[in-house]
Amino acid sequence: MNGSAWLGHWLGYRDVSQIESWKPSFGGAWAHAAPAAVVAALLAAVALAVYYYVRLQKVPAPSARWTLAALRGLTLAALLLVLADPILEVTLVRFPEPVLWVGLDASDSMGIADELSDEVRDPLDRVTGMASDGGSISTIPSRADYVRAFLATQDGAWLKALRQRFRVNLFAVSGDAGVAALTSDNDDGKPQDDLARWIPSGSVTALGDNLEELSRRQLGSSLAGLVLFSDFDQNSGISPQDVVARLGAPVFTVGIGPESAVDLGVDLLVPPTMKQAESSTLSVTVRQRELDQTPVTLRVWAEPLGVADAPRIPVGEKSLTLTGPTATADLSFTPTTTGRFVFVAEVEAVPGETVTQNNQSRRDVRIIDDFLRLLYIEYEPTWEWRFVKEVFHRDKLVGMRGFRTFLRSADPIVRETNELFVSNLTLPRHEFFEADVIFLGDLPASALSTRFGEMTREFVDQFGGGLVVLAGPRFGPGQLAESPLAEMLPVVVDPAGRRRDDRPFALQLTSLSSQFDFMQLGDPQAGQASMQPWTNLGKLPWYQPVLRVDPRATVLAEHPTDLCSDGASKQPLIAIRPYGRGEVVYLGFNELWRLRRLHGEEYYRQFWGQLIHRLGLSHALGDQKRFVVRTDRRQYRSGDEVVITVEAYDEDFQPLNDAKLSDHQLRGEWLRPVPDDQGDRSETLAISQLRPGVFETRVSVQDDGEHRLRVTDPVTQSPVEIAVSVADLSIERRNPVRNVSLQESLATETGGRSYDLTTVQNFLKDFQPPRPRETTVEVIPLWNTWLTFVVVIGMMIAEWGLRKVVNLP
Repeated sequence: MNGSAWLGHWLGYRDVSQIESWKPSFGGAWAHAAPAAVVAALLAAVALAVYYYVRLQKVPAPSARWTLAALRGLTLAALLLVLADPILEVTLVRFPEPVLWVGLDASDSMGIADELSDEVRDPLDRVTGMASDGGSISTIPSRADYVRAFLATQDGAWLKALRQRFRVNLFAVSGDAGVAALTSDNDDGKPQDDLARWIPSGSVTALGDNLEELSRRQLGSSLAGLVLFSDFDQNSGISPQDVVARLGAPVFTVGIGPESAVDLGVDLLVPPTMKQAESSTLSVTVRQRELDQTPVTLRVWAEPLGVADAPRIPVGEKSLTLTGPTATADLSFTPTTTGRFVFVAEVEAVPGETVTQNNQSRRDVRIIDDFLRLLYIEYEPTWEWRFVKEVFHRDKLVGMRGFRTFLRSADPIVRETNELFVSNLTLPRHEFFEADVIFLGDLPASALSTRFGEMTREFVDQFGGGLVVLAGPRFGPGQLAESPLAEMLPVVVDPAGRRRDDRPFALQLTSLSSQFDFMQLGDPQAGQASMQPWTNLGKLPWYQPVLRVDPRATVLAEHPTDLCSDGASKQPLIAIRPYGRGEVVYLGFNELWRLRRLHGEEYYRQFWGQLIHRLGLSHALGDQKRFVVRTDRRQYRSGDEVVITVEAYDEDFQPLNDAKLSDHQLRGEWLRPVPDDQGDRSETLAISQLRPGVFETRVSVQDDGEHRLRVTDPVTQSPVEIAVSVADLSIERRNPVRNVSLQESLATETGGRSYDLTTVQNFLKDFQPPRPRETTVEVIPLWNTWLTFVVVIGMMIAEWGLRKVVNLP
């Protein structure tokens, strides 16, 4: 061991190659600022000691006199050096092992046991040692089993070889838990101990999120590369290609799982709400891999939720011959009963399928015999009011019973006698909150009471109602500026605003409008551009300007040229924003009836029909909003916790308080699909008040199947029942093949290479990065050492002893 290596080892470094420089200095501020003062002080101390013994002390022997002077001078000089804090700055040059990260995919798809052919399985068994005894394995190993076997084979020889050349950090990466360290550069650790902490159970694969987290961890470290074991089934989070470059190091991907597999998948598209006795269309898409020209049978049925031992309701059955990646089938269904149902589309598994979970698709549907309740408030009849009334009178979810209106200009006798009208704008609470969507037209501020504004705000915020504000040419939205409605709007209105009708204009859709179905008019499957039906409006003669757009709003249509007062955005013509549990839609004009030009009601009916479906069917209808039982999800996996929430109001839609309840709690009953050890299937639940009107509890579910919850409404004493499903719903097990394209892309874009378990042994030969050069400055203190202590004390004792010899006091 040379001097540099010895000094580096003494300082705690094993890989010091040379000492680049030595530099003595002082740590004390005064000494560091003026080193010459330290030298002068040392000389002064020595001179003072000589003067003391030569002039002031009577020492007969000259040799003793000068020895004592030297001892005293050196002692004073040493004490001065202690005050100056002498240090030695040593610059060391190191070439440490490069850092290598090894990431193991901890998502649930790594637990898939693939059906592999002998041609594919035999090389895997040999390289992992899983068939080293020459026999066959009794159970099909999972993808994670193969990785564990490879890393642990021959007592972890591959990992040990890595650790001889790299500082290895082993991680588990999961979309749920993020990046978790399994070990950190532990040369003495056993691979089995590290791998025992790797449990592939994550519900999603989010490699982009994991790479971004790793890139933040790598700041300040000399990362040489990343080896990633995964099936690369990215199904959540940001794209890995967008963040992988931030690592600043090559990525070596090791693909797990087959590159191709026999697979069938089903997607079911159904309306979220159906009307009893009205026909609806269900669309089913069958996806396939490696099954061209294979005949399959598609079956669709419905099952009532919350009804024990209820028979299936057949929807239809079709035989399909798979001639491409997808095949579609449309089925018509007319419900005969109401309630909550789950619609199921299924194709039977074919031989060789590894993943069969995606052979079935389930969708919850509510079938109602109820109707949407719309309240249209207007000052006087307008063309928009007339045509909206006609549309919804013929709508199967609204009808004659569902559309009511208040016209300020209407004769009071008409409002009292005609069932189409409501007599008063400020209805009793129990009538007002039964509405599902409120249309607010062109009214003066004097017609809108504070009570109406506050009830409307509560209607949207607390009960999830929908509000549509249509700006008219007579009064304009500025009339709402001083009302409680102003803060709910997607726009900030101008109290002094006046309609602009100086030049006609063509409405312009924004790019975000494509995300809202009510803005997509026409038939997209027919290749009709979404803007084409909107040209049917022609040029609009006027609109109502606003000050600016609320930052929480989404603008769907805007003026082609006119800007808001901030000068940064165009004047909004159609905008939407969430408010509490509901949504508010703003239209800067009431000329949508012009959509009827040339095409009749087609586009006009489509716009308003899809809009009220969005606003009105997102919550319970009518009086059902008074007592709502819901869970945070409809489907769970075994071991999940169900969050049960009950929103309860009294007859007047006032929040129900626990003081009005016996035991100050709501009581519920949880029905399990499987009896417990005592044979009981039911469990009593106490649902405590979270805040006035809201009650909450939690229950853990274990058994697969349908669980039911029944809660009694304390006002009507009628039970409300909902059902939840517990099953293996992992999205991770819907795709049976490895994403080879993503695997190779991550490697090539970063300068790495792509492997599988049979070729990853070549990694050590392929990747030989140079050791990084690191310069380390070590500060070695020279005074706070045992050597300094011994020297100073030794000189003091020597001076004291010599003084005694020469008889000095």
